[in-house]
Amino acid sequence: MANSKKTVRIGCASAFWGDTNTAAAQLVHKGNIDYLVFDYLAEITMSILAAKRMRDPNDGYATDFVEHVMAPLLGEIKARGIKVVANAGGVNPLACKKALEEVAAKAGVSIKVGVVLGDDLLPRKKEFADCTELDSGKPMPPTLVSMNAYLGAIPIARALDAGAEIVITGRCVDSAVVLGPLMHEFGWKEDEYDKLAAGSVAGHIIECGAQCTGGNFTDWELVREGYADMGFPIVEVESGGEFVVSKPDGTGGLVSVHSVLEQMLYEIGDPRAYLLPDVVCDFTGVKLEQAGDNRVRITGARGYPPTASYKVSATYPAGMRCATLFMIGGIDAARKGRASAEAVVEKVRRQLLEGGLGDFTGVDIHCIGAEETYGPHARAAAAATREVAVKIAVHHPSPKALKLFAREIVQAATAMAPGFTGYFGGGRPEPNMIPRLFSTLVPKSQVGIEAVVGEQRFAVEVPVQGGFMPPAAEAEDLPALALDGAVTVPLIKLAVARSGDKGDHSNIGVAARKAEYLPYIKAALSAANVRRWFAHVLAGGEQGRVERWELPVSLSLNFLLYNALGSGGAASLRSDPQGKAFAQMLLDYPVPVTKALADFLAK
Repeated sequence: MANSKKTVRIGCASAFWGDTNTAAAQLVHKGNIDYLVFDYLAEITMSILAAKRMRDPNDGYATDFVEHVMAPLLGEIKARGIKVVANAGGVNPLACKKALEEVAAKAGVSIKVGVVLGDDLLPRKKEFADCTELDSGKPMPPTLVSMNAYLGAIPIARALDAGAEIVITGRCVDSAVVLGPLMHEFGWKEDEYDKLAAGSVAGHIIECGAQCTGGNFTDWELVREGYADMGFPIVEVESGGEFVVSKPDGTGGLVSVHSVLEQMLYEIGDPRAYLLPDVVCDFTGVKLEQAGDNRVRITGARGYPPTASYKVSATYPAGMRCATLFMIGGIDAARKGRASAEAVVEKVRRQLLEGGLGDFTGVDIHCIGAEETYGPHARAAAAATREVAVKIAVHHPSPKALKLFAREIVQAATAMAPGFTGYFGGGRPEPNMIPRLFSTLVPKSQVGIEAVVGEQRFAVEVPVQGGFMPPAAEAEDLPALALDGAVTVPLIKLAVARSGDKGDHSNIGVAARKAEYLPYIKAALSAANVRRWFAHVLAGGEQGRVERWELPVSLSLNFLLYNALGSGGAASLRSDPQGKAFAQMLLDYPVPVTKALADFLAK
């Protein structure tokens, strides 16, 4: 039944497994919230949790959630009537439920815990053996470590409807931990797509915690005094779907149109069609307005019927990796560091081939401090830096080969270039398994979902018919500007930007600081120009693939750089395997503007 409340206040206390444990207490004590939600899971997290469950059948969930976050707060959460939704269940939600119930009993707190089940498809992988990888079309690997469908918000809402005060899920889309409570509180129906889209946008904005309250913000110096006590985000959602983003009073951080907008653009593809299990969201009409100190009001989300499939992320073992990091200083530090690193790799490679172990399957050498990630855009002075940290990362199928690498790298300390100051981390590095991502689709009709609330267990029905119609390709608008006597300014003068990963792809969202700057940005940042700027990271170089879309209401552009991350995530040897610094690189892009505007910006 729909709630009579005018607004529902939801605070997010975790952006990933490992986020600060202080956020939950901040939101409980200072946030005046109705719901406390947590996002713990990423693809690499699922493989780690799967390995933990293999070693111990009672493990496989985010133990921090139970032991360090909920245990100290359960009494106050109960007393304040706050409900909790978390995807902390990982690959073992029932074990998480049991552990939480034991902690509650020990604390003398009576609380009803619910669980959503059905995302874990690993026991049924043979039923989906014909599935192919989304981008490459490759068949499913024979050995999988994890295999999970991204479930939606409806099962969370049903668990809350059944009286759960805490809902634990396995894999679900990150925004579902917010949309589920809103469907429960307001009685939003499964086909009220604009409302579902609004709730999903709210969830998307706060799912990364402090990234919408000033974390990772382009204008970081506006925020830095608050870093030591960053405020975590709250959405105040109305029954019609409009909402305000805020944070607890008296905390650090910044909630502004641009700090929130950067997060809205983060890790999306086509903004006209952000695919979720319950709804397809259209971000292009979203409007952000400053509604007070550290308050941003958001309206204009549109929604459409979802697809008939769930996205499924599986991980599989793809060999081993080993990495080391050392510092070298003095004249020509970068040249000395690279020469030493290349010599180490050459020496070990020779021994591998002589011993019949075969060559490395991947090598990455990076002199951190010499701007090597910038490729041809590195400043000339960076190559002359007098100190660098040298990273060597290698792939090989055999742990024996990598143990040889770990033994041989220490020779660089005394037998190679001068200025070597020692290895970070101490001791020899250890090889570890590479979990590579395999993404596919499975029909919703083949994924059964259940909820367990207290001792009650029941099936959850969700719409499976789909109905999504992909939008037509978007023509690129490149304004013809009269720029007599044009000069260039770096993009950062005109825009803010943020980047992130989508598997092996990276997105970069760019938002104009003012409406009058947008034509210059659009004219300069064509898909072709961005492709050339990032040719050094794209598979295929200047023949690689980049797409651009416009979000006219928020004065924004979104770019997707395909196959730009060296396989992405834990499978990549690169120093930036998630494209987190790509926006920072693009903010140096020289944008032609009028001399009058350049003079104004220089003031």
